[in-house]
Amino acid sequence: MAKAKIDVNSLELKERVVTIKRVTKVVKGGRNFRFSALVVVGDENGHVGAGLGKAAEIPDAIRKAIEDAKKNIIYVPRDKNDSLPHEFIGEFGSSRVLLKPAPEGTGVIAGGPVRAVLELAGVRNVRTKSLGSNNKRNVVNATMEGLKNIKDPSEVAKLRGKTVEELLG
Repeated sequence: MAKAKIDVNSLELKERVVTIKRVTKVVKGGRNFRFSALVVVGDENGHVGAGLGKAAEIPDAIRKAIEDAKKNIIYVPRDKNDSLPHEFIGEFGSSRVLLKPAPEGTGVIAGGPVRAVLELAGVRNVRTKSLGSNNKRNVVNATMEGLKNIKDPSEVAKLRGKTVEELLG
């Protein structure tokens, strides 16, 4: 099933730097320092993307990461409580992130990298647990994979040939 292409220019995106790493390469003349930046962008209304940028200077790495994140924006379906429609486990590498819907007033119960993704996606009530590796890049990617695979009730009802009311009971 093909998803509709999202027009990045029409969105008012906010960005959040998740991590900046200094990467060192030892060469004959000494050490070369470069920087790697992991950035999450989102409009806090269902659209979110994550990207990685590498450069000799921190601002350049962040700019490249933002450009990369804008190319990878996905839509996240939410229910009436600004929570997720159903529970899901996102996996990437050895990182696994459990995403659970929560009732109104719960807030975002999540660790740093997962929190950045969910807040910029506009999810206000959710419980999460990071399982396996806690490498920030893999945790962000696992969260994105989980959100990408969450299905809206109307989508599931259409696939099963039922109405949303029949599906939800």
